[in-house]
Amino acid sequence: MGALDRFEKSVERLMNNAFAKVGRGGEVKAVELASRLRREIDDRAAVVGHDRTVAPNEFTIELSPNDFGQVQSWGAETLADELATNLTEYAASQHYAFVGPVSVTFEEHQELSGGRFQLRSATVRGNVAPATNPAPSTRHPLIDIDGQRYLLTGPVTVIGRDAEADIVVDDPGVSRRHLEIRVAPEGVVATDLGSTNGLFVEGHQVPAATLLDGNTMTIGRTRIMFWTGTSAGRPNEDW
Repeated sequence: MGALDRFEKSVERLMNNAFAKVGRGGEVKAVELASRLRREIDDRAAVVGHDRTVAPNEFTIELSPNDFGQVQSWGAETLADELATNLTEYAASQHYAFVGPVSVTFEEHQELSGGRFQLRSATVRGNVAPATNPAPSTRHPLIDIDGQRYLLTGPVTVIGRDAEADIVVDDPGVSRRHLEIRVAPEGVVATDLGSTNGLFVEGHQVPAATLLDGNTMTIGRTRIMFWTGTSAGRPNEDW
């Protein structure tokens, strides 16, 4: 089963088959949005180094008033998350890299007719990016949180339950701003941000620790695995 087929079935399941009807009467189909997003990163992916191709990571989809209203009624946030996940999977298959989190948002465009949409994209650096390769890069360390992998693309990454954290963890044992990971030329340091339940590295509670390749951190009930590339944390690096 292809990525788009899985995407369509996933969205239909989440939306109680609402998308099975999308596209009638000149309305936009969710699978058309996914296809257009994939073409966008193909068209705008840029080779920035040996074996490194960076793709845009922030996308805005402009919809007609009628289609925008339909998307809102189905659940715009859930659809956006599904589109971003599908796009991340596609990027991995094409060996594209991101420099920040992948996001999809919807905007209403009064001049568009039903069934038509416009897409804008941008490459925006963030503190984390979804890992499209299972190994750490030579530029950025990698962490695995319950199977979800992230590249640490910024100097400081905050992990916690707060919606403003760089990585949001849905764990009641995790504080709103629980853990900071700081990448510097001299090493990668994990620091407890005064959390309720503390930070454990290799089973030992610590206020802070310099991380080594393969270390395991625990916050609440969440386990975080850490790996580093050979030159992670180099200052003033290119994409």
